[in-house]
Amino acid sequence: MNSEAVALPVIMSTDPDALVRELYEREGASLVRLARLFTDDRNAAEDLVQEAFIRMHRSAYRIRDAAKAAPYLRSIVLNLARDHNRRGLVSLRHREALTPQQTAAAPEDVIVLTEDEDEVVEALRSLSARQRDCLVLRFYLDLTEVEIAETLSISPNSVKTHCRRGMAGLKQRLEGSR
Repeated sequence: MNSEAVALPVIMSTDPDALVRELYEREGASLVRLARLFTDDRNAAEDLVQEAFIRMHRSAYRIRDAAKAAPYLRSIVLNLARDHNRRGLVSLRHREALTPQQTAAAPEDVIVLTEDEDEVVEALRSLSARQRDCLVLRFYLDLTEVEIAETLSISPNSVKTHCRRGMAGLKQRLEGSR
């Protein structure tokens, strides 16, 4: 992982259609990967990202600084993923048990993780939502502390704190599992 921040090109368009198009071309794939990490479902992740772009387009007229559009879009995706997971937990409690054939994943939905990667994902899921969000945005999307702060609407110092505490929590859980 490169410790130097990579400067992303600034989105220059203020036209809502052009802004959304630019964001989709630049951020679409990484947003689907981000949503999939939180939902464990490729189709749901794609739907969440599509919904995020729709919501952003509806409110794009409010964006005065186009450079803030990407963090705004990431925050929509994170919020939609949280809502999706909450709704999923409620519906799981009220659903009949599925047969093994109904629960089998499609080949493209299967993510093969090594044992170590699976442990890290499980440890991430045990962290608080804010710590998990900060760590995923930092190490999975390779965002800077400032970009994470803009995405989550918190201060850069809070990002540092959540990352530090999250890393400590990961270390404790991962060392405890060995």
